[in-house]
Amino acid sequence: MSLALSLNINGQPRTVDIDDPRVTLLDLLRERLHLTGAKKGCDRGQCGACTVLVDGRRINACLTLAVSLDGADVITIEGLADGERLHPVQAAFIEHDAFQCGFCTPGQIMSAVGLLAEGHAGDDPERVRELMSGNLCRCGAYRGVTEAVLEAQSTLAAAAREDAA
Repeated sequence: MSLALSLNINGQPRTVDIDDPRVTLLDLLRERLHLTGAKKGCDRGQCGACTVLVDGRRINACLTLAVSLDGADVITIEGLADGERLHPVQAAFIEHDAFQCGFCTPGQIMSAVGLLAEGHAGDDPERVRELMSGNLCRCGAYRGVTEAVLEAQSTLAAAAREDAA
């Protein structure tokens, strides 16, 4: 039995036939659509390496069945930049050396983008650390991640003020 699944992935409408309803969003992205930015770390929703945005909310793609997302808007790390212009979170991660081996970086960045969109970050480093706690870094780049999120928060707030003026 095959199910036709319609998704908007990184701004592009996609229709995918799913042969097995147990296919996760992560496996669909990586194996069928060749979007390998989201990583399969623990495959249990504990590390955050597979974090993507679905309808603006951050989720663990390894725990989400693809068939449950028919009609959803999915953004992966591959769809974050605007051409050659990096998203402010991506630029801040580079500026603050918020990565070492890079394995967790796509999930960290997508989680940070979701966190900032939720509007809960504020300017408190401890709050940022708590709200990013679902993303693990084996290399221990947490300080850089926190600094990057706070800088991106400032950059996005300044851009919003400019747009409003």
